[in-house]
Amino acid sequence: MGINHGVRPRRGRPRDPDAEPRIRRHAVRLLLERGFDGMTVDDVAEAAGVGKATIYRRWASKELLASDALAELFDIEIPDADTGSIEGDLRQVYTDALTFVNSTEGLALIRLAVSEANRDEGSAAIYRLFLDRRIQLTQAALDRARARGEPVRSTVDPVLMVQWLAGVFVIRALTGEPMPTPEDADKLLMFTMRSILDENSGPDPRA
Repeated sequence: MGINHGVRPRRGRPRDPDAEPRIRRHAVRLLLERGFDGMTVDDVAEAAGVGKATIYRRWASKELLASDALAELFDIEIPDADTGSIEGDLRQVYTDALTFVNSTEGLALIRLAVSEANRDEGSAAIYRLFLDRRIQLTQAALDRARARGEPVRSTVDPVLMVQWLAGVFVIRALTGEPMPTPEDADKLLMFTMRSILDENSGPDPRA
């Protein structure tokens, strides 16, 4: 007869370490294919090979799942940059953003955001969340630049910095014009640098 040391046997299926990324991946795919209303937790669970309870243990609602999945997508496709200069940070972010919007997935996301944000306030709130995330990262990049002594104007607005580039993407998606390409990153960067650096300090950013 074996000795019981007071350790209770584990019950149920072991935790699947790949469940969360798999759920997010399928949530994004279904969201882009069907829109927010067409994406259901049932369908995400089936596609990811998990039970609905597994999803609801992690996300209390479909809205939270969609928001989290899209936020992770943006963080993967357009990660934060800390290169040691504001110019380097923005160049990396712009290049990653332009690469993303020229992908099938990126363009579909922009078109979906435009159509759903105009139709439903709940959907609009989801898209605002990851724009707010990018604004926070931009503010952090500006703060780092000032701490390094870079001549960043005190009046620079990170909200406008994010919105002007997002506006370019939205207009191009609405009109069917080609998106700027990663090769256009320096041209867009020059426009931004002119507006954020103090022209009376250091080299002229237009040089």
